Amino acid sequence: MSQKLVCNCNGTMPLDQKALGVPVHQSLCRQEVGSFLKALDGADSIVVACTQEGALFTELAEQSEKPLVAPLRFVNIREVAGWTQEAKSSGPKMAALLALADMAEAEPVPVVNYESQGRLLIIGAGSQALPWAEKLSQSLDVSVLCTEPGDLPLARSYPIYSGEVTKLDGYLGNFLVAWDLQNPIDPEMCTRCGACVVACPENAINLSYQIDLDKCQSHRACVTACASIGAISFDRTERARDAEFDLILDLRTNPKMRMSQTPKGYFAPGNDPLEQALLVNQLVEMVGEFEKPKYFVYQDKICAHGRNGKVGCSACIDVCSTGAIASVFKNGQGSVEVNPNLCMGCGACATVCPSGAMRYNYPSVSHQGKELKNLASVFSAEAKKLHLTTAPSLLLHTLTSGTQMIDALGRSAHVMPKQFEGLPAFVIPYAIEHIASTGLDLWLGALSYGFSEVALLLSGDEDPAYRLALEEQSQLANAILQAYGFDDRVHLVMANSVDDLQTVSNAMGSLRQRGALKAICTPASFGLSDQKREALEAVLEHLEKQAKTALPEAGAPLPKTSLLGGLAMNAESCTLCMSCVSSCPEGALLDNPDEPILSFIEKQCVQCGICVKTCPEQALALDPRLRKVEQRKQKAVLNEAQAFHCISCGKPFGTSKMIDLMLAKLGAHGAFAGAAMDRLKMCGDCRVVDMVKKET
Repeated sequence: MSQKLVCNCNGTMPLDQKALGVPVHQSLCRQEVGSFLKALDGADSIVVACTQEGALFTELAEQSEKPLVAPLRFVNIREVAGWTQEAKSSGPKMAALLALADMAEAEPVPVVNYESQGRLLIIGAGSQALPWAEKLSQSLDVSVLCTEPGDLPLARSYPIYSGEVTKLDGYLGNFLVAWDLQNPIDPEMCTRCGACVVACPENAINLSYQIDLDKCQSHRACVTACASIGAISFDRTERARDAEFDLILDLRTNPKMRMSQTPKGYFAPGNDPLEQALLVNQLVEMVGEFEKPKYFVYQDKICAHGRNGKVGCSACIDVCSTGAIASVFKNGQGSVEVNPNLCMGCGACATVCPSGAMRYNYPSVSHQGKELKNLASVFSAEAKKLHLTTAPSLLLHTLTSGTQMIDALGRSAHVMPKQFEGLPAFVIPYAIEHIASTGLDLWLGALSYGFSEVALLLSGDEDPAYRLALEEQSQLANAILQAYGFDDRVHLVMANSVDDLQTVSNAMGSLRQRGALKAICTPASFGLSDQKREALEAVLEHLEKQAKTALPEAGAPLPKTSLLGGLAMNAESCTLCMSCVSSCPEGALLDNPDEPILSFIEKQCVQCGICVKTCPEQALALDPRLRKVEQRKQKAVLNEAQAFHCISCGKPFGTSKMIDLMLAKLGAHGAFAGAAMDRLKMCGDCRVVDMVKKET
């Protein structure tokens, strides 16, 4: 347990010290700072219920002679509870937040390393790029790629190139830039002696030492003047150039990288001088060794990306805004490859992954599940003491931008209560690294733990693909709930920017006016697994037991984006060739070595569609649906047929339908007349024996 220090900010919150079970201070950061200093001498870890003065308390702890037992932890109960319109009834929420702060932190994850030596390439018009190069060359190893001419400096203090960018890939410490040298003058070779400028009769060359080809009349006097240097060539064939850099400052008006969320070390401020200056300050600091968490875990064995040369699921590739995920096929088997240096930790890949092969790990779902379970349990216990039967609502938000919005809303609701509404007493905020990293398993898991609903706060800075993915996943979650007879309990709060407090205020006002909801089920006791399908199965089984409506025998239909579902079979078209069995990456389709029977285990199916693409008769179709847990576990027969027996030894080696089709197609061919036709009715062994006999 930790020692908790709660500050009531000069008495601005209606806190019940007895109900909270901890001492409440009026001015912990000022007159009562001694209480904090005394706590530093104790043997317990410390939780401070004040985020505003976190820097002060951290500094005091660092100055303490006694080392901390554990890092200081801070929790905000003021903006999210004490300064809202329902502050007096927010006791259960405060208790839950304090309990959350007392829980063990997540296990550390592996790190991804970067190393930058300060090799900076500035790309853009010479008039903009060269002045910045002059300023930055004192602290960084600068190079310039002029996409438009500009007067070159007299001194050759740093490399200057010219041309058009043809490729720009990489990340901090490892950028590869390729460009096409389009002008006859190569700035790398030019000594800026000015001989070409003087010699040109058309004045087509100025102090940018680039030829204006619209003015040039092909006198080639410049070539003669530069003969000893050889920097000018109108007949140059080798124009491709490339080099490696640690940092990129892209000043072009329309910078083009292949991803919408650019990697670390790449800065594109545009034409705004202020934005350029702000980013330049960051560039100077990006020299040395850096690290970040490895946000994901990938299990290729359960990945449904590809099989037998066919592409099935590509959800993670499609949603990734950083271009960090690529398709890889080796020997016909497909998987995905993630560049951890390009990964920015949004987690959307894990959210849309149907098999759980891509898993978010910062923190893991199992850790988040423990925290949510504790939040719901403590809230309900405290509410019960007040004779309240309502359940808490969960507000998921991105750690940085979401916290900023919620804190700003709480402050605005406190000082301008007629204009803004803070979080209702039953709404508990829960920060995650990125809002796109959370999906069905966590949302439905939260509902199974006793939360009445799940709201996702989007702050407006998300990639459009993330928003679309969250919309589709929330629709799927609600479709599952509807199948069990529950109301929609997952929804999005979509702000336009971090400054769009009014949208969030309106949403909180609507929730307050509606009132708290009851939980859809009794709280579950199980913990969420890190394996997505396993966690989802446990949640579905719990919800099914307490469903208001029984699922129909054929299952309830789900959206096309569903990761749950079955297969529709056209038995008339199917020849039981079993191509689908060999293509299934999840083992959902099964054959029978003794009989021509095609079986299916719905629980294993992730709706990737590889089997549909593989089937030569186009006899299969995906059927997104939700069936009972026991039904989905059972092996069901999709199709079966009468076996065809070898006319020589009697061994079954195919289906009667398949052999009949083959005989019908080949019967008219001269090569299969007489004995050759009979061989088609034999198994492989007997066919060889028969051919040897006929030859001898």
